[in-house]
Amino acid sequence: MEELIIDNFCGGGGTSKGIKMATGRCVDVAINHDEIAIKMHKTNHPYTKHYIEDIYDVDPLEVTKGRPVALAWFSPACNHYSRARGGKPVDNKVRGLAWVVVKWALLTRPRVNMLENVEEFQTWGPLKIDEKGRPYPDISKMGITFKGFIAILTKGIKDNSVLEECCAFLDIDLNSEQADTLRKGLGYKLEYRPLRACDYGAPTTRKRFFMVARCDGKPIVWPEPTHGDPEQIEARLGILKPWRTAAECIDWSIPCPSIFETSEEIKKRYGIDAKRPLAENTLKRIARGFQKFVIDNPSPFIVRIGQTGLAGDGLQYELDSPLTTITTKAEHCLVTPYPSCYDTETTDNEVRGQALEEPLATIPTNNRFELITAFIARQFKSSTGHKLDEPLGTITTVDKSNLVMAFLMKYYGSDIGQRLDEPLHTITTKDRFGLVIIKGEYYRIVDIGIRMLQPSELFKAQGFPGDYIIDRDYTGKRYPKTAQTHNVGNSVSPVLPKALVEANLPELCEENLREVI
Repeated sequence: MEELIIDNFCGGGGTSKGIKMATGRCVDVAINHDEIAIKMHKTNHPYTKHYIEDIYDVDPLEVTKGRPVALAWFSPACNHYSRARGGKPVDNKVRGLAWVVVKWALLTRPRVNMLENVEEFQTWGPLKIDEKGRPYPDISKMGITFKGFIAILTKGIKDNSVLEECCAFLDIDLNSEQADTLRKGLGYKLEYRPLRACDYGAPTTRKRFFMVARCDGKPIVWPEPTHGDPEQIEARLGILKPWRTAAECIDWSIPCPSIFETSEEIKKRYGIDAKRPLAENTLKRIARGFQKFVIDNPSPFIVRIGQTGLAGDGLQYELDSPLTTITTKAEHCLVTPYPSCYDTETTDNEVRGQALEEPLATIPTNNRFELITAFIARQFKSSTGHKLDEPLGTITTVDKSNLVMAFLMKYYGSDIGQRLDEPLHTITTKDRFGLVIIKGEYYRIVDIGIRMLQPSELFKAQGFPGDYIIDRDYTGKRYPKTAQTHNVGNSVSPVLPKALVEANLPELCEENLREVI
């Protein structure tokens, strides 16, 4: 009798995709309470049996119907553990979702259980009640419930308070035979550790807690990383592949409107809606990012603008490769972009961005990633240009390069700013207000663009393959971008379940490997 694979999944279904990548088959059962998540899952995994139910209400015996379970995967909600939540009140039921692992282990005894969550899951402990009657974590007892959870799955528990909590969540009588079984322990061998998606081939630094528990007598195996920091010796020697980068996730054909254009101009030019003018804090963040990632960057990332639009010809260049002829025309110049995540700033002067040569940071459920670009052109010293030690001509709204310099001066804090209808203050190589030096050549920033990263780019950064359907369900109904972003932020990067299943359940992957060979 073929063993079942059960996925108590979250978000966009990355776990099921990773398992399919490893085994060549869809998971047999997928459970989620969210209708949109289930529809996205069913669109991409049509042969899976789907349950749109609260995980507490699902009866493992009814789902399995007596068939053995090879793997049960669990991704209980993590938002009531995450450090991003801070000191906000928590939902006791949400924090107790992991007890479902015990329920499945007790009733169906999967050979292997795997769980994914944020690292703060290890702080799972009792709650206290504030003056408004709202529960919040008891800091003095952090981790007690987590340790009890591990004890119940393994060698048994002595803490009656934790056992009482478990039985209350699972509706088990404390005086029952089932409660006695939990007290003695379910006998699983269990290990856990954090893993990063970028170390296994996804272009995101997403780091999560993973637990593997098995009862079949076989050892728990942690997969070896396949990728690493390109500066480390392992990557330089070819032992590891270099981390995949944020750059490969960007769709360069999507317009990146100027920060100096109005909403009406952007709508007319690109046919898209963009908020203008930008908020003061946004402008400050852009300027700080430009200082770090563009002007002070000794090795800027370069993309060519094609004749058909932004990267229409798909050409990108490393700095040790020859560049094509650079002109000041907007359709053929250089771009030095960087991603920024704007909800993570903590101080006025902190820069929350990254270079495109790095994996993208962890993707949240509400999109906060922006792509910010510096359009730059060579600083020609001719009759049509200006020397570096003389004033520029009168500044107009047409000459965006002058707007850029005035903007950067204001937000760098190196000047109090100036009127836009007077000559720009003398530009020197020391101040470099809007100048970028590339291999000794001066380039002037002629425009600044900004746009939000799109769901398709975020799914790619999370490690999903390009053919994964994210924008519509199996009936053809389209999802809004907010739903797509929510699903990718909640999802597991497919590369990690793939690696874990291949390492711990190779027998399920053998047929798939034979087909590949």
